[in-house]
Amino acid sequence: MASKLSSSYSKHYPFFLYAFIFSLFLFLLVSSFRLNVINSNLTNVVVIRQQQQQVKNQTENAVNVIKAIAKQFKGRRRMKVGLVNVEHDHTQLMHGLDNVEAISVVFHRIAADRKWVDFFPEWVDEDERWGRPKCPEIPMPRFEDYKDIDVVLARVPCGMSIGSGDKEGIRDVFRLQVNLVVANLAARRGWRDPDYGVPHRTVYVVFIGSCAPMVEIFRCDDLVMHQGDHWVYKPEIGRLKQKVLMPFGSCQLAPGYAQAGKEVWRPKNAYHQRPRHAYVTILHSSEAYVCGAIALAQSIRQTNSIKDLVLLVDDSITPISIAGLQAAGWKIRRIQRIRSAFAQTGSYNEWNYSKLRVWQLTQYSKVIFIDADLLVLNNIDRFFTFPQVSAAANHKDLFNSGLMVVEPSQCMFEYLMRKSFKIEPYNGGDQGFLNEIFTWWHRLPWRLNALKTFEGKSIEKHEMAEKLYAAHYLGLKPWMCYKDYDCNWDVESRRVFASDSAHRWWWQVYEAMPQTLKPYCGLTKKMDISLKKWRARAANASFVDGHWKLEIKDPRQHHYN
Repeated sequence: MASKLSSSYSKHYPFFLYAFIFSLFLFLLVSSFRLNVINSNLTNVVVIRQQQQQVKNQTENAVNVIKAIAKQFKGRRRMKVGLVNVEHDHTQLMHGLDNVEAISVVFHRIAADRKWVDFFPEWVDEDERWGRPKCPEIPMPRFEDYKDIDVVLARVPCGMSIGSGDKEGIRDVFRLQVNLVVANLAARRGWRDPDYGVPHRTVYVVFIGSCAPMVEIFRCDDLVMHQGDHWVYKPEIGRLKQKVLMPFGSCQLAPGYAQAGKEVWRPKNAYHQRPRHAYVTILHSSEAYVCGAIALAQSIRQTNSIKDLVLLVDDSITPISIAGLQAAGWKIRRIQRIRSAFAQTGSYNEWNYSKLRVWQLTQYSKVIFIDADLLVLNNIDRFFTFPQVSAAANHKDLFNSGLMVVEPSQCMFEYLMRKSFKIEPYNGGDQGFLNEIFTWWHRLPWRLNALKTFEGKSIEKHEMAEKLYAAHYLGLKPWMCYKDYDCNWDVESRRVFASDSAHRWWWQVYEAMPQTLKPYCGLTKKMDISLKKWRARAANASFVDGHWKLEIKDPRQHHYN
């Protein structure tokens, strides 16, 4: 009998053991889940309390700022504060302040399905073949209801998780909407017609929150105070007025004039100081573009422009080259070049951040920066009326930094330098970096920066369009080729950049130069050897364009530098 019980127990023992282990596993799993829930709840409570404390601190600080501004009114009247995108706590406290009248600014939030690309498309019909391009609407308040506001208090949405804006530009339509609402309120309140000779009204703008306002709209030069989560601005109304006259994005061409050909944002009285403008380019790291800079200066002068020409150069440019550049018309300014924190050593874009030095030209109110491989074909002085940053489109929602309107500012230069160590650009160079800083930019006509590239086109179609303002010479540069034809035809990987018409334009400028400048565009023996090698390869490959068959008559092949 005992043996039967033992046998039965032996048979069922594994089952009981497995059942016990499974029960224990379930118990531990449930306990662990409950513990995680408790920890999660505790974490959420801590985060919520931290956020509540942060909002409380921001509210108290905002109230103190408003009190300080209100003292300037000295009891003359109640100061009106427009509240934009702020919490109920702020509204309640503002209503309780003496000599302050708080007004909540009402506007419809932009539709959730609106994306940044809707306002910054890759292409628009600039020639209006199918009608005039038009940007989508961004809802604005009824501004006539808020015309007497003295201070605008606003919270800027981050547009993404807090802190991510340190590594890349913020492209968020609600953030743009709030900034534009604030800018419009301030500009409309402060603006006075300059014909009457009366200065604009003073309007203060206060931003609160963990995310800063858009530097494209609110200039660091107008920043009165920045402490923690608070920014206080006293905007220059004339500049702000021009900003709010711009389209909502690059979905339309930026207008140089508001209406009837009049710059309504610029004072017309002779009393005001005349703005100073300049064309600017840069040479650094080598002398490969000295000839290009000379041709650029000559092309600008050949369009009858008398604007200043400023050339930034580093120590790689020799005194002999400096003499030629000065003779071409450039005013020389020596600089220390700037290295990109994210560029590889020895890469082509390692020192491209030197272009940021343009913002240090504060003796000018506005400059047009032009890369040294561009050629100006028609007078472009009128584009100085456009605001920063105005540029032609490149691809996707980005602009091309080869030609752009810039408003020099030392504090903006310092801001760019701080950001240069945090933001990693898509191409490692200045263009990628600047597109992350100035995500809200203004579209100039593509004819102002016509890229010499013909991807996807047959060789018969490698002709540049007519009526261009400036041509951007991608690929091998004209002065690196024989005068007889564009040497990009002879290099398989560069044929996409070849154009006989663009090549002729550049050499027409060369021929019109003073004879004393032409030696700076001579060939070196090394360049001539490369050209002959490429011609031989093109002949062996029997490239159908046949440029390799042409007899070379360029006298520079016999007179090396």
